[in-house]
Parts: sequence; C-alpha cells; structure tokens
Amino acid sequence: MLRVLHLLLSLSIPATTLADASALRIQGSNTIGAELGPALVRGMLEDQGLVAIQTQTHQANEQTVTARDSQGRTLRFEIAAHGSSTGFTGLLAGQADLAAASRPITDGELVSLERLGDLKSFEAEHVIAIDGVAIIVHPDNPVQHLSMAQLAQLFSGEISDWSALGGHGAVHLYARDDRSGTWETFREQVLTPRGKQLAASATRLESSEALSDKVSRDPQAIGFIGLPYVRSARALAIADGDSKPMLPSVSLIATEDYPLARRLYFYSAPNRPSPWAEALVKFSQSARGQAIVAGQGFVAQTVQAIEVPASSSMPLAYRQLAAAGQRLSVNFRFAEGSASLDNKALADIGRVLEYLKSHGKLQQQASLIGFGDAKDDPARAVLLSKLRAMAVRRELAKGGAVLRDIQGLGAQMPVAANDVDEGRIKNRRVEVWVY
Repeated sequence: MLRVLHLLLSLSIPATTLADASALRIQGSNTIGAELGPALVRGMLEDQGLVAIQTQTHQANEQTVTARDSQGRTLRFEIAAHGSSTGFTGLLAGQADLAAASRPITDGELVSLERLGDLKSFEAEHVIAIDGVAIIVHPDNPVQHLSMAQLAQLFSGEISDWSALGGHGAVHLYARDDRSGTWETFREQVLTPRGKQLAASATRLESSEALSDKVSRDPQAIGFIGLPYVRSARALAIADGDSKPMLPSVSLIATEDYPLARRLYFYSAPNRPSPWAEALVKFSQSARGQAIVAGQGFVAQTVQAIEVPASSSMPLAYRQLAAAGQRLSVNFRFAEGSASLDNKALADIGRVLEYLKSHGKLQQQASLIGFGDAKDDPARAVLLSKLRAMAVRRELAKGGAVLRDIQGLGAQMPVAANDVDEGRIKNRRVEVWVY
C-alpha cells in the first residue's frame, strides 16, 4: 500500500483516486483478459499488501477483481475481454484506463487516439509477454508441419481436403472472431501478405477455450489459438520462406523466431495518467510479474542462456559460436522503417544488462550477431546487419557493457520469408551470445 501511495505522490495525483468505485478498468484482448490479466492484477494487489482479494465473473469474458486496502476501502478492478479492438475503443470513449492487445495498435487507431498522446511511444506501449499463435489440429491428424503458404491456402479454402497434404477428409476451419487480436495477427501474418481472405465456411468463435476444444474433438479440424490454449489439441510445426519448420516452443517464441510469435501489450494513455495502470504495467514487467506470465502458459521476457546445438547447416562463424557459447533468449529488433530499436528492444537493453551484471559477463564476455533481409548486393546485407549490431552495442555500452566482438551475417539463417514486409522486419535482428 505504501508503494502505491508513493507512486500517487510522485505523479501528483490525489490519494482519493484509491477510493474510486473502479480503481482500474482494463478492456481488450481475450487472450490476455481471460486469465493472464486477472492473475497479474491479483499479483499486483498481493505485492502492494492489499487483502480480501476476490475475483468475480459477471458474464462471458468479463471479470472484476476486488480488494480491501489498509483503510478498509474496497477497490474494484474491472476486466472486459472482448477482443483487442475493443480495448482501443474503450480508451477512446474514456471507458478504459488500459487497453489489452494481442497485436500492435493500428495506424487508424493511433490517429483516432492521438488526443491521448502518442500510443506508440515508449511511455504508452508496454510489452507484457510473448505468445505464439499455435496452429492446432486433432491429435490423430497425420500432418506434422505446414508452410505459411499452405496455411493461407487452407484457411482461404483453396485447399479444402486433407488428402492434398497427406491427411484424410474435408478440411474443417475454425477461427477466432473479428474483434480478436489473435485473428488480426493471423490475418496480417498469414492471409493478407498472400492476397487471401478467410473462407466463408470457417466457424468463428469468441472464446479461445471453446475453439481449442472444438478442434480437439474434430478429426478434420484446423484452427489457430494462443499458446496457452492448445489444451488437448496438437500444435503443428510452421515454416516461413526458407526457414526450417518450427514448433511453438518457449525458446523459439521468446526470441520471436517462431513464424507466428507475437507480443502481448498493455497500452496506456500518456495524457490521461492512471496510477493503478502505471502500477500494473510496472508489476507486469517485474520478475514476479513475468513469473505469473510464465505460470499462465505464456512466454516470459526474463533473459536466460540457451544451448544451441551446432549443425552442418549453420554458417561456420555461427557453428563456432554454438560450440563456444550460449545464446540469450532475446532478439533485438527495430522499429518499422527505422534503424532505431523498437520499444521492446529498449526495455530488453535493461534486461540484458541486468543479466550480464548478475552473471559477471559485462567485460568482454558477450558478442552481438546481426542479421538482415536479402539485398541485391550480399555485401550490403552484411554491412547493414553489422550496423544493427553496432546500434545495440551503443545502447549496452551506456550501461557499462564491453562486448567481445560484433559480427554481421547478412541474410544468412532467415527466420521468415524475405518476399513480404513482415518477414523482412523479422529477419532484421540482433542476437546476444555469452561465454
């Protein structure tokens, strides 16, 4: 409680805010709001020393968490989870203090909300977890992996029978509803870049759990869902362009190499500050908050070292790295159309520095490896990839890190297709290796 009061005083907001009927209103993503959002709210309240914490469900995808402060006042935290777009609508209407989104804010939403401040700024856009959109089928389906192109053909109805892919029977499509950030992620990463639209025959559902359960009971089904909701279904490995097929594993999602990895966000309004919104964002990105993220089946942003088995398919320089060091579970990526680090990367600078400090690796015990998209001139791709690594080095140097070396591997080892903008953006990345 004292920590919240300190936050209120530092923001020059009267403490009477704590007595409001609704201390915090969160609207948006069902992926976040169904379980993760309420769990983070409860964790924050426990961390602040509040008592009598209870959760009530009023109707589908709507919950209220209540708690009592040291003065006996009851505080209400309302969570409505009807899809990412409803979060931004709620912010615009003044009915929400935080928008929960399982995809980035769109340009149109950014413009409509500009009176609330720049919602793409570091102060407004907060990545709270990493998720992977899993492509799920019935456990008995013999198909093991698909390309992004095949996914687009399946969900557009161009491939309507599993026999074309080694399975059996007509394809039954299941998809999230139009307000869902999971749907918007799938549409923007799979369908739109390939000029496809979702087949009219697809069964649409608002609930993540309901979609997963229907797929697990239908031998001819295929659907897409957030990683924690795979449940009794089976996830397929997915390949994008020249990348190898990847299952939605924790390590591949943490580095965002998995083709359908995505970020989960809280968006706040800089020009309409809420002390409880700021407290929840801060808690969500703390070590305890990230432990809750992992406990809910999502992927935490906590930095860890990963063993990468060396293989003959790797470039020599990369094989040498794999033999001598470990890769950190974070990739630095860049703002679209910019050489500047994006908001997650800026936050990850602090996380990587903390890891290096706590493990005694600040002084020449880490290397940076830059990658990029294909260029007409391979030498230019190598140069640009090294420049990206140098941009990360500059930021880490501000925290006292002295790198052993930096390298640029150009367009080698792509994780996405280079023939679409989304793929090129994913391929422009910087890895961190430690010894």
